[in-house]
Parts: sequence; structure tokens; C-alpha cells
Amino acid sequence: MHIAFATEADYEYIRDRDRHIPADLIPAKMNGNEIYILRHEDGSNIGWMRYGYFWDNIPFMNLLWIDEPFRGQGTGAKVVRFWEEQMKQKGFNMVMTSTQADEGAQHFYRKLGYTDAGCLILDSQPLEILLTRKLDLTI
Repeated sequence: MHIAFATEADYEYIRDRDRHIPADLIPAKMNGNEIYILRHEDGSNIGWMRYGYFWDNIPFMNLLWIDEPFRGQGTGAKVVRFWEEQMKQKGFNMVMTSTQADEGAQHFYRKLGYTDAGCLILDSQPLEILLTRKLDLTI
């Protein structure tokens, strides 16, 4: 697998699959290098990861998507660790993400060292679990 910043060439792939962001915001996220595209060795896209900033100063992973045939092979962990390293290089000492309480992703993030930091309750969705991970800047 190869991880790269998404470019204009990836726009349609992301737009057609990411139902959690308005299509007109995707180009700005790509221009800010806030979307990684995941490619198979044959060059085909197999997923993407999108992030932003909580309180405008803590990197927050908004979405990690890996196409079904490539799940369970360590791809997700590689992407998360790649992103964390990128954030360390930018000088951040903590990262965040979230997942709904009815999703299995919470277990994935906990295995990677993320800890529960609180929750958000919205009347229309299951409990949203906020997770954080401190980054060791000395490594």
C-alpha cells in the first residue's frame, strides 16, 4: 500500500464515496493536505483518510475508510501511524478521533493506544466517543 496526499485526480473517487462532507469542501481539504489517499500496489485506490483540527489546534481524524477487501490486513493501523508521524513532525503532541458507540472502530483505536476522552450526545445519533492519543515528540 502507498499513502499519498489526495490530489484533484482523486476528487471523484472521494466525492462519490465520502457521504460525511459536502463535495464543495473536498478541494479545500485536498489543497490543505488534509486528505490522504490509499493506493494498492497496482495503483488503484483502496481508501482514504480525512482530518481537520479540533478547537483549531488539535489534529482530529474525521474519517478513515478502507475498502472492504483490504480491511483486517493492517492497512488502517499503517495509515493511522503515518498520520500520527506527520502530526509529530508538525509539532503536535496529541491527536484525536471519534467513533460512535455502536461501531467496532472504538476497539481498533484503543488497540492503537487511543484512550477515551469524553463523549458527545446528539438526539439523532448513538453516543459519539471522543478518543485521544498523546504523541511522544522525542522519538
